[in-house]
Amino acid sequence: MKIDQLRERWADPALTVLTVLLVIMMFVISPLQALGLFAFQVSELVLALLLVVGIFVISGSPVAVAGMLIALVMIVTGAILRIRSPSILDLNLFAGSWFIVGTTMAWAVARQTFAPGRVTYHRVIGAILLYLTVAVIFSALYVFIGSLDPAAFVSMKVEDSPRLASDVIYFSFATMTTTGYGDVAPLHPVARSLCNMEAIFGQLYPATLLARLVTLEIEHRRQDS
Repeated sequence: MKIDQLRERWADPALTVLTVLLVIMMFVISPLQALGLFAFQVSELVLALLLVVGIFVISGSPVAVAGMLIALVMIVTGAILRIRSPSILDLNLFAGSWFIVGTTMAWAVARQTFAPGRVTYHRVIGAILLYLTVAVIFSALYVFIGSLDPAAFVSMKVEDSPRLASDVIYFSFATMTTTGYGDVAPLHPVARSLCNMEAIFGQLYPATLLARLVTLEIEHRRQDS
């Protein structure tokens, strides 16, 4: 009972903490890895472990934690294989692990963010976290497609290199926000389909999010009155 009370107390603040961790991983660690700073891969593993703890606090679900731990094992295995002999295997291990992390985190964050109750600052941050998490999911899918077909993308070669995480994250956000710089483009039919799905999500999510948060706030005020 005490654990449930602690989880309920810290679930909303954990949304903000997870958002900060994911932002650091995507926009600080990944670019530094692209510059060849290997030491930051260790930081990535540490932050991934913190994500596991955060997901447990938010969801309280052993299934979600088990999924995150499996992803963590895949990340560690991929890192070891990369040190010994970089190959397409460790590349897919990293992509698979982050797909699991993304889908598990999206499920847990959506449940907590859009649960009944008052719309707090942390829940608004959680909505941003969900947006970022979807970009991670699509990034992993792009890696899968690119590893199967080296010509799947124009000007983006999916290979085991320090630049890959930074490149696919950049492409994922350019697609989701429909920025369309044109320097990277999908050629593979599946990659194009995924890009269409991500672009549609990026356009519809803000409107859907606003409607849902307003509805939750109105329901909460009615219950208080």
